Amino acid sequence: QVQLVESGGGLVQPGGSLRLSCAASGFTFSSYAMSWYRQAPGKERELVATTSTSSGVTTIADSVKGRFTISRDNAKSTVYLQMNSLRAEDTAVYYCNRAVGAWPWGQGTQVTVSS
Repeated sequence: QVQLVESGGGLVQPGGSLRLSCAASGFTFSSYAMSWYRQAPGKERELVATTSTSSGVTTIADSVKGRFTISRDNAKSTVYLQMNSLRAEDTAVYYCNRAVGAWPWGQGTQVTVSS
């Protein structure tokens, strides 16, 4: 069955960086565009970034543009989110999933930006 396992979150000070990873299994990873999403307390889940099947095309939400980068390694069935210049408003649980439709969500990884 499909499994999405996010990791790499933690507590970081404003201005810091984190690299999130999402290890996927149970499907042909290279055939699917993948996205990162986040959900802050009391808010709806929002799309953060999307990568095409080969990382050739990526889209980034305006709120994180210039600070976050999405990439993937199809050989490892893993998608990454490099987050730089983190702000308090980036605090959320981060999830990965396919870009169109959705498999069962993983547990996510908590990112907390605080001094």
